[in-house]
Amino acid sequence: MKTSHIALLVGLVLGAVLAFGSFGQFFLVLVFGVLGLAIGLTLEGRIEIRGVTDRWRS
Repeated sequence: MKTSHIALLVGLVLGAVLAFGSFGQFFLVLVFGVLGLAIGLTLEGRIEIRGVTDRWRS
């Protein structure tokens, strides 16, 4: 299993533990899942943080 997949699962589990209930909590789980995926992709080297931040500054 790739690092990004594990990071996505960890993010989803953490989000589910932190929020268990309504639409607001569902959105929180979604945010944690995306954050976990982004961290996993960064660790694999498939996303460069510097490239993303440079686009925002332009």
